[in-house]
Parts: sequence; C-alpha cells; structure tokens
Amino acid sequence: MHLHKYEKYWLVFGVTTLVAFLVILGIGAFHQGSHPNNGKKTLDYEKAKEIAPFDNPGVHKVEGKDWDYEVVVLASAFYYNPPEIEVPLGAKVKFIGTSEDVMHGFEVAGTNINMMLEPGYISEYVTVVNKVGEFLIVCNEYCGTGHTMMHSMLKVVDPNESE
Repeated sequence: MHLHKYEKYWLVFGVTTLVAFLVILGIGAFHQGSHPNNGKKTLDYEKAKEIAPFDNPGVHKVEGKDWDYEVVVLASAFYYNPPEIEVPLGAKVKFIGTSEDVMHGFEVAGTNINMMLEPGYISEYVTVVNKVGEFLIVCNEYCGTGHTMMHSMLKVVDPNESE
C-alpha cells in the first residue's frame, strides 16, 4: 500500500499529538497527583435535613480547628438555607454544603468561593473573607425552571465598626 507524503505527515502529526497528550496526562495524574477525589464525603441526600451538620444550617463559630467559622448550607429547589449569611471581616471560614434534590451551584459573586453542591455528596471550601460588603450568592448550575430566582446573600461585616 502506498501512502501519499501528506498523508504520512498527517499520520505522524496525529500520532505525535496523541503521544504528547498521553504524556501530559500521565505527568498530571501520577507526578502532580491530579486525580479524581475518591475520598469524598457522602450522605443520604433524602435525609440531609436530619443529618449533622445539615440539620442546623447557618453560621457557627468553632474552636480548635484551622478555621474560625463554619457556614453550613443546604440547597434545595430554588432555595438556599440559610437565605442570608453574615461573617466577620478577616475570618477564616469553612463553607460546607450539599443539595437535597438536584445539582446546584454555590458561587459568591466577587470572591473566590465557588462550589458544586451535589445530592449525596458534601462539598467543602475554606477561605479567608477579606472584603467588607454584601456579596450575592447565585446558583451557577441550571437546576430547573426557578433557577434564576435561586440566590442568597453573604454579608461580610467589620466587627470594629459600630452600626
């Protein structure tokens, strides 16, 4: 069988690209440790309201941990519980969230806080809140007809300022 020289070039280019892709993927997976998280925390999403910490959503001050506050969020059809979150400026906060029904997003606009809330899984994100203000929390995963109405508010307050 005879191959035209341009066919040979394209075959070499395709095989080289495939090998390069596999090498990059291998380096990322084995050397740098990029791999799916198989240690993810799970729960029975149908009973999420009965399982700690989701039986008491809201902001909780904690002691003896690497963070100052835990914000527990339970998402369900077009609603975040709690509807409003208030934390002090400079606090290290661990956001803990899950969903009762379908996949929801949890993005705090204007910050680095962005999680995917999946039914049956617990999502966690630790950050330091370092900007005073009110930040809109939106669902950035389409979750149904009321998706556009699913929002909440994060208030970061300066404890040194009197109101």
